Amino acid sequence: MKKRLAALVSLVAISAAAVAAPPIERVVAQPAAPKASPACFWIRDVDGFAANDTTTLYLRVGMNQVWELKLFANCINLDWVHHLGIRNRGAGSNVCEGPNPGLDVVVRDVGIGRQSCPVTNVRRLSPVEIAALPKNARP
Repeated sequence: MKKRLAALVSLVAISAAAVAAPPIERVVAQPAAPKASPACFWIRDVDGFAANDTTTLYLRVGMNQVWELKLFANCINLDWVHHLGIRNRGAGSNVCEGPNPGLDVVVRDVGIGRQSCPVTNVRRLSPVEIAALPKNARP
């Protein structure tokens, strides 16, 4: 009888605890926000360029876009040349933000000849970043 009474008291205590506990909320997974596509430009839309050193190139695309291309290593005389080319051995003539394997800046210089400078990263500058560029780095 004592065992039954103890079991009954335990059952009542467990039931009371279950009633007093907050209800279990069902967690509904929220769908992930769609990832924004990286900004891109067409090589044919490049209107100008500038470089204030030999590892960073700034491109003007259209009227108000400036893109920064970080180069793998020094591209000799990049800050002095008047003509250069952009070659994309990967995805045609479209260049997007981020790493771009196969994207090269091609520089022809009288003393050195033709050199191909690999690009490691591409990003579009914000209007604030464009305004903060040094004068000799504005394309």
